[in-house]
Amino acid sequence: MSFVAVGTLLKSCSRSRSRCPPFQILRTAKNIHVPVSLASPEQQRPIFPFSSLSDSAVCAEGTSKLPFSFKAYMAQKIDAINQALDAAVPLKEPRKIHEAMRYSLLAGGKRICPFLCIAVSELVGGTESMVMPAACALEMIHAMSLIHDDLPCMDNDDIRRGQPTSHKVFGEAVAVLAGDALLALAFQHIATLTVGVPPERIVRGIGELGKFIGAEGVVGGQVVDLSSKGQSDVSLEQLEFIHLRKTAAMVEGTAVLGAVLGGGSDDEIEKLRTFARYTGLLFQVVDDILDVTKSSVELGKTAGKDLLADNITYPKLMGIEKSREFAEKLKKDAQEQLSGFDPQKAAPLFALAHYVAQRSK
Repeated sequence: MSFVAVGTLLKSCSRSRSRCPPFQILRTAKNIHVPVSLASPEQQRPIFPFSSLSDSAVCAEGTSKLPFSFKAYMAQKIDAINQALDAAVPLKEPRKIHEAMRYSLLAGGKRICPFLCIAVSELVGGTESMVMPAACALEMIHAMSLIHDDLPCMDNDDIRRGQPTSHKVFGEAVAVLAGDALLALAFQHIATLTVGVPPERIVRGIGELGKFIGAEGVVGGQVVDLSSKGQSDVSLEQLEFIHLRKTAAMVEGTAVLGAVLGGGSDDEIEKLRTFARYTGLLFQVVDDILDVTKSSVELGKTAGKDLLADNITYPKLMGIEKSREFAEKLKKDAQEQLSGFDPQKAAPLFALAHYVAQRSK
């Protein structure tokens, strides 16, 4: 779906910000991989067969209206993921580094990336067991990014997931090393423990993941984000650049990894890549909204830190209501990418986009 409508949203940006550019998200640049649809208004009508969705259940058309419980499905997957994570990093010598790794890795969290990896794999014909090592690896990488993001030299945060951040407990040096160790273990985990998947698919998946978390993705986005702190002239285009890499790239890499390991076709991989990119940016927009509308107790992390640090966010550039409208549009565009897949198998992803849009922490 074209993002022309978002340009309309931005016309009501603060009138003093005449530099506010048209918001051309997910451009067709080769390194982005996500074309903007040129569909006509008639083609842009929702075509996914679910007429409504709640957090608890959806009914897939053509499957005797059998209900799908997102909460039950997600709870089952998260329980399996948590057990696998616990086994992946046992307490052993050197004890301190393993304690630090486990402290951040097992501290709870939404587990969206490993959940997404499994759901995507199952959608294209794979199984949970085929991608569980990859799912664990993704959470290791995510934990690493949070450890490093919280450091005094980065976002300087004291709370993460309702408890003191890693550097507050173990010191900065051990926190950095714990992140480094989790990153190294992530790739080792995929390479040595993935079974039932052809080697060429494993190699392709590892290559895709490395690209998305490196200088072209998460790291690159973080660098631009750091250099933008305190600036008063950051545009929506620059904010988009940051979060398509810092946040959305990790979600995109997750979906691509799951699709590749699960045996998806090139067409399926590209559709799921697009779904994940929309969903990843949706996560960030909602995160920005929650930062200014919820308390630290509700979020389990420091609320209002973007405002205190004078960071540029979607609510700051667009306002809260326009940011909410934009989030709703991202959700619908993500869900639209699931048309053409088996509705029952796609139900977890359809519900995931809804969950990301409606989450409260």
